[in-house]
Amino acid sequence: MTSPIDILDYYRRGGEHARLTGGVGRLEYLRTLDVLTRTLPPAPAVVLDVGGGTGVYAEPLAAAGYRMHLLDLLPEHAAAAAGRAGVTALAGDARSLPVPDGRFDAVLLLGPLYHLLDRAERVTAWREAARAVRPGGLVVAATISRYASLFDGFVKGLFDDPEFRPVVERTLADGRHLNTRPERNWFTSAYFHHPAEPASEATEAGLAVRRVVTVEGPLGFAGGRLNEILADPEQTALLLEMSRRVEAEPSLLGASGHLLTVAWRPGAADPVLDGTAHR
Repeated sequence: MTSPIDILDYYRRGGEHARLTGGVGRLEYLRTLDVLTRTLPPAPAVVLDVGGGTGVYAEPLAAAGYRMHLLDLLPEHAAAAAGRAGVTALAGDARSLPVPDGRFDAVLLLGPLYHLLDRAERVTAWREAARAVRPGGLVVAATISRYASLFDGFVKGLFDDPEFRPVVERTLADGRHLNTRPERNWFTSAYFHHPAEPASEATEAGLAVRRVVTVEGPLGFAGGRLNEILADPEQTALLLEMSRRVEAEPSLLGASGHLLTVAWRPGAADPVLDGTAHR
């Protein structure tokens, strides 16, 4: 990748897997799966999970009957994913997918876009996903909000380190969150999208955008109270139910740590995507 080397080091340390197991990461995981299960075509659809890491999302989707194929830039991630039930995996780059045209019913980009700091490379990744999916097939992509580091800086006390403020100032200016001190407990270098950007990139790549939704929403910055909610199954179920009600509210898009953009490849009937389950 053209982005800084600390990205690869971060993921080799297992940062992503650990991040999705508790707190706001757990909410991101549950909400992402919730959106996917309401958006993807019915199983046994064939799904390509690009940048899928060790298979954190591919495994539950495979268990639900999807035919999951995973690609990740890190060979060690692909090897770990290949050990999960129902998942095939190879090392591969989102900008040059080693797959035939139109092979998949859906393509997931749940990580690559926020580690490609140049717009042209992000559009290339979108375009490759569009090539790999069949006409009428879906592309679902995750991005990080432009304002995530600003909010996290206060919630997690990161502004206590005076070197964190320049990182946030740069991110607010041009979207580039550059981790100048990888030894700190900061997220690795990334591109943080303005809420209007993912749809613009997807459209430039030849896809038709149907919806952009929040993942965590503002509650992702609730701190310790969020842990209490997620520790209670009834409260967690209520949180997921109510989040569905407002996930596409435009005024909330900038107040979520992550967004999901749902698009499709033109050339067939418009897929049914109304936010309700297909099955």
